[in-house]
Amino acid sequence: MPSSAPTVVGLSAAEVSSRRRRDGRNVLPEPPQPRWWTMLGRQLVHLLALMLWVAAGLALLAGMPQLAVAIAGIVALNAVFAAWQEFRADHSTRQLRALLPAAAKVIRDGTPVWVEVPDLVMDDIVLLTAGDRVSADMELIEARGLSMDESMVTGESGGVPRSPGDRLAAGTFVTSGEATATVVAVGSATTLATIASLTSTAERSSSPLTRQLSGVVRVLAVVATCTGVLLGTTTLILGLGPTEAFLFGVGVSVALVPEGLLPTVTLSLARGARIMAGEKALVRRLDAVETLGATSFICTDKTGTLTQNRMSVVEVVTPAGDIVVRGDGYGPDATVDGSRAATATATEAAAAATACVTGRAVLQESWGPDGDPMEAAIHCLALRLHAPEWEDVRRRPYSAERLMSSALSGNRVAVLGAPEAVLPHCTEVPDVVHDRLAALTGTGKRMLAVADRLWDDPASEDWEHDLRLLGLLALEDPPRPDVARALATCEDAGIRVAMLTGDHPRTARAIAEEVGLLRPGGTVVDGRDLPTDDEQLAALLDTPHGAVVSRVAPADKLRIARVLRHRGHVVAMTGDGVNDAPALREADVGVAMGASGSDVAREAADLVLLDDHFGTIVRAIELGRATFHNIRRFLTYHLTDNVAELTPFAVWALSGGSYPLAIGVLQVLALDIGTDMLPALALGGEPPRDGLLRGRRIRRLVDRDLLWRAFLVLGPTEALLSMTTFTAVLLAGGWSLGETPSAGLLASASGAAFAAIAVGQMANAFACRSTSRPVWRLRPRENPLLLAAVGAEVVLLLGFVGVPWLADLLGGSWPSLLGWAGAAATGFGVLVVDALHKARRSRRTAEAGSAQAL
Repeated sequence: MPSSAPTVVGLSAAEVSSRRRRDGRNVLPEPPQPRWWTMLGRQLVHLLALMLWVAAGLALLAGMPQLAVAIAGIVALNAVFAAWQEFRADHSTRQLRALLPAAAKVIRDGTPVWVEVPDLVMDDIVLLTAGDRVSADMELIEARGLSMDESMVTGESGGVPRSPGDRLAAGTFVTSGEATATVVAVGSATTLATIASLTSTAERSSSPLTRQLSGVVRVLAVVATCTGVLLGTTTLILGLGPTEAFLFGVGVSVALVPEGLLPTVTLSLARGARIMAGEKALVRRLDAVETLGATSFICTDKTGTLTQNRMSVVEVVTPAGDIVVRGDGYGPDATVDGSRAATATATEAAAAATACVTGRAVLQESWGPDGDPMEAAIHCLALRLHAPEWEDVRRRPYSAERLMSSALSGNRVAVLGAPEAVLPHCTEVPDVVHDRLAALTGTGKRMLAVADRLWDDPASEDWEHDLRLLGLLALEDPPRPDVARALATCEDAGIRVAMLTGDHPRTARAIAEEVGLLRPGGTVVDGRDLPTDDEQLAALLDTPHGAVVSRVAPADKLRIARVLRHRGHVVAMTGDGVNDAPALREADVGVAMGASGSDVAREAADLVLLDDHFGTIVRAIELGRATFHNIRRFLTYHLTDNVAELTPFAVWALSGGSYPLAIGVLQVLALDIGTDMLPALALGGEPPRDGLLRGRRIRRLVDRDLLWRAFLVLGPTEALLSMTTFTAVLLAGGWSLGETPSAGLLASASGAAFAAIAVGQMANAFACRSTSRPVWRLRPRENPLLLAAVGAEVVLLLGFVGVPWLADLLGGSWPSLLGWAGAAATGFGVLVVDALHKARRSRRTAEAGSAQAL
């Protein structure tokens, strides 16, 4: 307890009551939260959901209630799942309250008492000791050896010394020392409340996948509607009654609606999220899986993400020479290289420096910090050198004005601080010390100077002068071993990276250069010097050579995310503190630290790194890209099927009804929901290909290559061969063009066409596994789900054409031997045409590469 505590009277009960009536309770304002039914309602009325609702209504109108119920169930299940994800993601502002302690120790009516945090009022006198979290904004009255962890609010790593007159923000906590402070802001007036308002105003944008899927759905809706109207009108012209013509057009429209698209996309994303969880990346919003794959810019923290967050003293510079400490952070196993004289002086320096700090290295399974990590690193050095510990120490704490701390033990004084503050007070500083200081500073080491003197006036604290220099301590936080490789992968993938940190520019630059984030021509800028113009800021950071922003403020991170997104980037923003929550929500993908981050950051994020590694982000991006490619795979699969399904209706209509309808509406629905669903889902589980993060990233979900392959290669092949099978069966049964085939013959031919499309889709599923390699160059066991799905499809096909009542319901029957031969030929033909198309594309790609090389 601070020494002044007994003499402080504090507020009276009447004063407390008056201030509470005036300022309100010390609680964060509760933001308006959307009701669960509002979230659910939004998921029931987006474009694809509306399209499926219309399809369900039309199916009911067309006399197919089972289909209507199935479609409605698909929409409802997806809506519930998506609404739950949104509900979890919108808890970040409310989680800010979790940073406030349950009670605080105050002085009221001259007596120290514990009060509930909401009962704190303005001008309350609060007593703080190590481990306490600050429960309102306060101003220091007295402080002894006080060091604060403010990283959750300011973003700056390491302990921050505070002195009387300094302001403490709610949500920070005391790492060492003790203090007396007065409350200067409560509730909505605190720093935390300001951050909460920033978080609530940062709107989530729709993901690239959502926007592109909406475009695909709009096109499919137009195609389905126009086709239904056209064919319904055709049947009316051919003499069918108005009611029958209307129901036929409705049936065709419903058949062409992609009922399986929504669950296929959702389950593919869910599978990607499950795989990411196994890679230490926990996805909180499903569409973030694909958005990660589209990431083009990563804004990352330094401490704990690029570095190990294990501060250690690696070198000691003394007038007698240097010593180098080699070891793993706080690990007790280390070697010390240096002359005997240098080691002796360094030992003396370590003992003196340890006397000036309160943080300690403690041995559990290994050494770890208790208190400020930098101070623990100094103590760790003393332990390694077996330095004696000073006793009966009286400390003068660090202050921002003096940039040093000091300690008195007996008649000996120790001083520790910034070299620019300590060296001028030393009686002699060899030139070599200045040279080594400049060299080590240039490498980004954090430098501290240690000095001592004899003092014979114990009543005075004017001891920080006429010092004898003991040495310089060089500290570093080593980079993670996998960071350089991960950053190189980002460069290969065309992903730009910027470091946003609260640390000193020199330290940030050195780490960025060491890990390869910052290359010649890159940008280094202090947060206080950021351009005020948004376009200039975006252009400054958007460089292929890397960018570093030091001393960054919470509002800066929020603005950076916004301007980069407006520039066209898909932005992933990392963060671990309260201050990061608004920027995490503003970014396309917010990435929070799971091991060291705050609850607020985790709740605001779309992705939580369970191991805090930057490399995990890159792995998650690779999995996101794989999911994006998988969605393209089953879109190709679906669209190919649509061509084969639509062709019989088009041929029938163009022939004026003289050519029989090969398959009916219910057969189309059986193909879409019955046989095609499982292979499509299995394609969503295709594992990532080697080199996925190298070369050009496909940006559009549906592009010219996909449409060409589905509508002009695979689809026409499947349609042509299935119609050929249908025609061959009819001709073999004695049918001639213009005649009406017998019911039995038509059912057999229709069953053969149905089987040909189904078998063609089985082959198509294997073909869609790759856009460049033929089926026989792909290893089937890489996707066992597809093998199981095709096996299930075979069983369903046999049931649809072999179970009498089911075949009669759909409108087909068991195919003849010729029909089965045609179905097999359809599957084989799809594989051959697919291989020829891929070979042609490979040749064109190779020729284009040769031309560019020339």
